[in-house]
Amino acid sequence: MLVLTPKAVDVVRDITTQQGVPPEAGLRISTPDNAQSFELAITEAPAADDEVVVAEGARVFLDQDSAAFLDDKVLDTGLDAKGNTAFVIGPRP
Repeated sequence: MLVLTPKAVDVVRDITTQQGVPPEAGLRISTPDNAQSFELAITEAPAADDEVVVAEGARVFLDQDSAAFLDDKVLDTGLDAKGNTAFVIGPRP
């Protein structure tokens, strides 16, 4: 199952607890049309087939393809080339 680092937990909680976002919301990671990339979105609830990862109040919803690929991975955060926070997926140690 996907593991979240403490930094990732903080970022997911920050973006899912903003004003106007329902308390059950989470970060959904999906693979649209079986693509070789991930799509991230804040959603009110998981889809029927989603795997739900909860870590210290941070909720991440994974579609079936994402859950299979990310099963042995870690979700972390880092800075992109412009200095913005970005999610990073890496191998689990």
